Amino acid sequence: MTAPAGVLSLTGRVAFVTGAARGIGAATARAFAAAGARLALVDVDASGLSRLAADLQSAGTDVLAFSNDVTDPATMRRAAGAAFATWGRLDVLVNNAGIVRDATLADVTDEDWAATLNVNLRGAMVCARAVFPYMKEAGSGRILSATSVVARIGNYGQTAYAASKGGVIAMTRAWARELGPQGITANAVAPGFIDTQMARAVPPKVLAHFLERIPAGRLGTPEEVAAVYLFLASDLASFINGAVVGVDGGLRL
Repeated sequence: MTAPAGVLSLTGRVAFVTGAARGIGAATARAFAAAGARLALVDVDASGLSRLAADLQSAGTDVLAFSNDVTDPATMRRAAGAAFATWGRLDVLVNNAGIVRDATLADVTDEDWAATLNVNLRGAMVCARAVFPYMKEAGSGRILSATSVVARIGNYGQTAYAASKGGVIAMTRAWARELGPQGITANAVAPGFIDTQMARAVPPKVLAHFLERIPAGRLGTPEEVAAVYLFLASDLASFINGAVVGVDGGLRL
């Protein structure tokens, strides 16, 4: 695979992408690969991850694949260590892994609340903590985390999801202050309604309601979100820190 020259090139850099087997994660992996990055990919979907890794490798990308649970600190530390041992650096983390368990306040169970916050919020922290020592040693790094438009506007029936994604914003801003002096930036990306398996599970009436509020009148694509991750990982974004970048077609207007 031939990587582009210039400011959007990630040639020689190593990126960790979680939730990489499908949707936005897979699109981000492909965008980073096209930009020349070496990739460490994580997903609990071992078969989907294996297919993506094989596709990327056949196109010339260096790939390591880990069928890990992002909430398991020991396995994520081992994965980060394996990537560093293989390539000698760890430049970018994309905290994309996430789950949705919709329920109103009256109906949300303790199990669904705990699972959603464990994957979406604690998982992002576990992964950031795993890569941090290598970024600190290098004096540079990018931590990019998936939040959601729901964290900013709320959404009926998403008590746990909205809370987890709001926590990602708060955590990202804390990291920006804490890690900025060490050369590490932390930013979040807030997709709106994107054409993924998650969006296709939304009841048609609910989806139609939100489409009416989006000036573009359509769902976004995973590739449009991946492009923002690529920008934030690139040299063009070197002075962006603590930002939350919306990719929602104007839904918040």
